[in-house]
Amino acid sequence: MTVAERDIRDLCTEAVFERGVTYCEEGRIHQLTRTGETITALVQGTRRYNVTVNLTASDFAPTCSCPYVGPGVCKHVVAVLLALTDELPIGVEKQSDALLDEIPHDQLRGFVRDELVRNPGLRERFFARFSDSSAKSIDDYRTEIDQLFEQRMRDSPTIAFGIDFSRFTDLAEQYRRRGDHQSAATVFRAIVERIDEHMHLVDGAYDHYARTFSTALDAYVDCIENVDLRSDELQDHLEFLSERATSGTDYFQPEYERALDDLQGEL
Repeated sequence: MTVAERDIRDLCTEAVFERGVTYCEEGRIHQLTRTGETITALVQGTRRYNVTVNLTASDFAPTCSCPYVGPGVCKHVVAVLLALTDELPIGVEKQSDALLDEIPHDQLRGFVRDELVRNPGLRERFFARFSDSSAKSIDDYRTEIDQLFEQRMRDSPTIAFGIDFSRFTDLAEQYRRRGDHQSAATVFRAIVERIDEHMHLVDGAYDHYARTFSTALDAYVDCIENVDLRSDELQDHLEFLSERATSGTDYFQPEYERALDDLQGEL
């Protein structure tokens, strides 16, 4: 089933819709990829923006790393949705399975080994999935996430565009799938903390940061609920949420309160 144009029009203003049509017709959409029911793409505007939509959500749950703040969704999201009106892309899973069946084992092993050496993010996810090693310290992740913000601020005192946190969210999800909820919680908490700490510098793409924050916070609490913690370890997490519920970014404080209530309710 493809995306209906009328559903796209309901999400945006007429002017934004027309700009989205132009972007789609001009071939500004790159790396359109389907994984399950999630579509990701890069859209070339003033710069390249990361767009994600979910085919199962009634409003497609769109996110974009551009600084647009409404009304409605941005032209980059519209362009991606319009690209889905004729035909949906084949899922990565189906394409990958077909190709993997054809590759000789030694060639596949050599490719994976070379990519693990070359790609730190892939290497982290690989070891999170297949080794018994645990996550790095939360300070390590804080530092690495801080570096992402610093990179965006090299030419400007504020951050107008969305930062791609997928290296960290993907890593945390690998730990969750392995059942290592403690390591996953460490990564999710670092994401939550650093977004909160830097929100006063954000001057655009607010929805992107808010969604990432909320998703990471919910995942963090879920992971804590699935770990058999000592009383002092649990207290550390409760104190973190309680403290941030009063000192965190204003519009994040209610989310911290909700997370604290959820965690206390599971005790």
